[in-house]
Amino acid sequence: MEIPEHIQSEYPFGQHKASLGDYELSYVDEGQGAAVVMLHGNPTWSFYYRNVIKSLRGNFRCLALDNMGCGLSDKPQDYLYSLKQHIENAVKWIEKLKLQSFDLIIHDWGGAIGMGVAMALPEKVRKIVILNTAAFYVPRIPKRIALCRIPLLGDLIVRGFNGFAGPAVSMAVKKPLTKEEKEGYLLPYDNWKNRIATLRFVQDIPANPNNETHKVLAEIEAFLPQLINKPILLGWGMKDFCFNDLFLEKWKNIFPNAKVLSYQNSGHYILDDERDSLIPEISSFLAE
Repeated sequence: MEIPEHIQSEYPFGQHKASLGDYELSYVDEGQGAAVVMLHGNPTWSFYYRNVIKSLRGNFRCLALDNMGCGLSDKPQDYLYSLKQHIENAVKWIEKLKLQSFDLIIHDWGGAIGMGVAMALPEKVRKIVILNTAAFYVPRIPKRIALCRIPLLGDLIVRGFNGFAGPAVSMAVKKPLTKEEKEGYLLPYDNWKNRIATLRFVQDIPANPNNETHKVLAEIEAFLPQLINKPILLGWGMKDFCFNDLFLEKWKNIFPNAKVLSYQNSGHYILDDERDSLIPEISSFLAE
């Protein structure tokens, strides 16, 4: 996919590809130094980390993956878009990069994916930055998201009218995005086929305790205390309609020694709302 010139000013990065069987994952690989792996959620892509990459690439090797079906990665229509599969993809990608160690930055579904990676490769993880996400089960699904899970109706809303990614560029922030930023977020999700993963992520929310994703999430949650001695930074937008303060409190209970930065007037896309305050904090935390 070609990135229009007016969006390249926001996302001035080359595209790198990693082959996983029949499909390819796209990722950003910028800078040199200690590796920082960035994993996004739904409905974003590596574009979410653009300002972090710009800030860190002078001192770090910034690696931001587009999950399968997202961003500039392939978007197969007959594919198992499950949490377990996304974790396996990320682990295989990291192994292809032959990283000896890395820091993690995680957001939204990237939290569960990233902590799944940490469970698979615990000895390689140095520091973790946790941003408005979860890697544990909380029995709470906002009504507007639950609506998108209804069979057929959800397909029409999410894939037909872009009713998940589209509203997010306004609802997920408290400080309005520019026209170029909105277009950047939505660029990969411009038609029915390209919104396949957006819908599958919503459908994969582990509401049923008997499904595979619920079990995978339970395994990850049980593993989390093993990371207690890792340096951890929690950055949180308190106006997040989905990952609210209940999630932050649970993270604080799991990691009582974590550094916590909460922003009372910021939303889910915390790296956009607090780019001038949180990103320097992340840079300092990783450089310590």
